Amino acid sequence: MNISPEEYARRRRQLMRMAGEDAVLLIAAAPERVRNADANWPYRQDSDLHYLSGFPEPDAVLALMPGRKHGEAVLFCRERDEEHERWHGESIGTDRAVSEHGMDDAFPIDDIDDILPGMIEGRARVYCHFGREPEFDARLLGWMRRLRQLRGGGVVPKEFVALGHLLHDLRLYKSRGELKLMRASASIAAEAHHAAMQAALAGRHEYEVEADILRVMRSRGAVPAFPPIVAGGAHACVMHYTANRALLRDGDLLLVDAGAEVDCYASDITRTFPVSGRYSREQRALYEVVLAAQLAAIDEVLPGRAFNAAHEAAVRVIAEGLCALGLIKGSADDAIAEGSYKRFFPAKTGHWLGLDVHDVGDYRVDGEPRVLEPGMVVTVEPGIYVSPGDFTVAERWRGIGIRIEDDVAVTKDGCDVLTDGVPKDADEIEALLASR
Repeated sequence: MNISPEEYARRRRQLMRMAGEDAVLLIAAAPERVRNADANWPYRQDSDLHYLSGFPEPDAVLALMPGRKHGEAVLFCRERDEEHERWHGESIGTDRAVSEHGMDDAFPIDDIDDILPGMIEGRARVYCHFGREPEFDARLLGWMRRLRQLRGGGVVPKEFVALGHLLHDLRLYKSRGELKLMRASASIAAEAHHAAMQAALAGRHEYEVEADILRVMRSRGAVPAFPPIVAGGAHACVMHYTANRALLRDGDLLLVDAGAEVDCYASDITRTFPVSGRYSREQRALYEVVLAAQLAAIDEVLPGRAFNAAHEAAVRVIAEGLCALGLIKGSADDAIAEGSYKRFFPAKTGHWLGLDVHDVGDYRVDGEPRVLEPGMVVTVEPGIYVSPGDFTVAERWRGIGIRIEDDVAVTKDGCDVLTDGVPKDADEIEALLASR
């Protein structure tokens, strides 16, 4: 376990202080998801439950009850069962939920309908993720109805409150332990990107490059944080391309967007490089614009700067570059004011990163862009995408898609690029590819 039980306990206490003693907070485990027939997808815990407990199993509910005499952190989970374990492996069980995961109390999940409603009684508010999992929502409403019927309209919670308003602000600030995991995730993803560059030869398929990415991640004990994007040629102009089936051709660029996940913490890296080993004149010209935009954006990832300052810096550099190369007519000021640059750069420059690839947390507070603070982690990923069907530009530019992405942690004095283990300077990339 990479995050200590003490840290999980601190998180729970902080959340309960924010909620108040008249509240109860309920967080359900992610359900198992069916892939097809009787085969499930690999299980991955709900990020919020993981953040508060590190508990890895399905069929669990964490109940946080500020001020409860017999223990504030109560987990309902599967009991140890010899027949179940024969088929599915060892379960943690209620005893180890207390001894190893720091719960104050633990009960069998099969008994939750009998035990939890009585615990909820007398609380004014229920904090939960209402609307996320219909099955849990129905169960929660059933407990409320039952309480009202049994108690004749006694003290039953009158208010459901979105848990995310409290919890997701806490998750924005990464602890030393979390940053250690994210650095490990970034290191594995960097190794996978190096493998992708070695594997990406003309005549191979996108999925063969993907296979090398996955091989590295699994061999290092990680899993992919999301389905890798391996987009050759014009496929790189499709923002979320995941087919990964096309043949790689000399003269094409290959855009690889892939991140690893270690103990539920994600990395997210994109590099764009030439299959042949050398950028064409047009490819390099656009690449240099994207790289300059990314470096300018990273310079804005500082404590006290607005979250959107990085995007604005990238937009300025990309607009100027597109105008200088003739893809946009007129001035960069006009391109920004009119939004004409968005034809080539339709996305934002980054997002929060953590337990989720697109991590939780508001980007605006009281209508204003959020100010960056130490412990926050963002991606910085500007790009230029020239559609193959864009006949307003010369043919030599069409079908070129370029994105460069790094993960950047805000520090007390500046920022730390967690993913600098993968080269992004065009000359460095060409030198690396020449060694294949």
